[in-house]
Amino acid sequence: MRYEVIVIGAGMVGTSIAWHLQKNNSKVLLIDKKSPGSETSYGNAGLIQREAIHVHPFPRQPIELLKVLPNKNTDIRYRWPALLRYRQALLQYWRFSAQSSVQKIEKEWQTLIEHCTREHQEMITAANAENLIRRDGWIEMHRTEAKFQAAVEAAKNGRAQGVEHHVLSLPELKKLEPNGNFEGFIGAIHWLNSWQVSNPGALVKAYAKSFQDMQGSICECSVKEILPSGDGWQIITDDDIFYSDHLVIAAGPWSNQLIKPLGYDLPLFPMRGYHQHFETTHQNTINHSLVDIDKGFVMGPMQQGVRITTGAEMTLMEAEKDLGQLSAVLAFAKKILPLNDQVESEPWCGSRPCMPDMKPVIGASGKHANLWFAFGHGHQGFTLGPITGRIIEELIHNKPVTVDVSAFGAQRFASM
Repeated sequence: MRYEVIVIGAGMVGTSIAWHLQKNNSKVLLIDKKSPGSETSYGNAGLIQREAIHVHPFPRQPIELLKVLPNKNTDIRYRWPALLRYRQALLQYWRFSAQSSVQKIEKEWQTLIEHCTREHQEMITAANAENLIRRDGWIEMHRTEAKFQAAVEAAKNGRAQGVEHHVLSLPELKKLEPNGNFEGFIGAIHWLNSWQVSNPGALVKAYAKSFQDMQGSICECSVKEILPSGDGWQIITDDDIFYSDHLVIAAGPWSNQLIKPLGYDLPLFPMRGYHQHFETTHQNTINHSLVDIDKGFVMGPMQQGVRITTGAEMTLMEAEKDLGQLSAVLAFAKKILPLNDQVESEPWCGSRPCMPDMKPVIGASGKHANLWFAFGHGHQGFTLGPITGRIIEELIHNKPVTVDVSAFGAQRFASM
């Protein structure tokens, strides 16, 4: 069967792209080996982060690197096979993390973030998904005075970017979250115009249903081969062969393996995260997602229970689970909230797609006509899916673009 556009990848980014294209009168097929929102878009912290105007540079100061080397931190861990395989991308990441580069990157990054809640709202309304959204913000908790004061100053500067916040004393934090034990913390920042999602995977599924209600098609199948076909594309799956005029690759950390046979090799690398749910009780109910900045984990109120989400582990996609980081995180989380009964027998893990310059790849592929890339959003694919969807639709339909995508093109890596 032939479509105007085929989108490969049914996470938040791919589903949003398919939704925008179908809404604007394209005939679209969305392909993924699993149902929409079943991978990384299921397992995240469930935040739409309007406050995320800053990127996360690689540690460059010797003292910061020395802290990471023992590989016992709760926020970031690594495995040597991954460091070796992705060494070139990590070296580039280190280079892009120079302060002069970060300042430029953040200005470009902010052109995407500023649209995130408005773009989600359009899709939330269309998908009738208001029941999944809370607009109470989230709380960033600090244990050290120096980091806390630096974060407060950064938050004040963020007001110019439209980011709203309130600095909380410990009594104010306790009033908002009476079940929490905040011994060891000195203060917090309440990010006011970021949103919580009580079930991230369900939100993606709601967007996917809205796409189908507009006569969009979804195929749960594995892509075996991608071939140019005239001015368009042939997609060979384990079930069928599909044809399209345009093809969008939005497969997150799996994107590189799809485009390598076509002659592309972008410096994409995965960063794994873990989560575990605990049954919600009267004693551990929380009203906001709580982020322990110093230990690098999130405690989120979800439909499935209280979700404890780790920071990042640098490892290979195919590597076995290593629950050491999660176990270390839970030791701290259980001091804040009583977490007793696990919901799942085994913790979840998934990988985020990261680029060394901390920006996603959005736009034309560069070597092939009618081939489009939309991946590499790092920790913010869930937040930035809808604006990415709008941009790709505008590009394919040759419209004026909401965001200048010149900073996000795949061609920026050609000389690396």
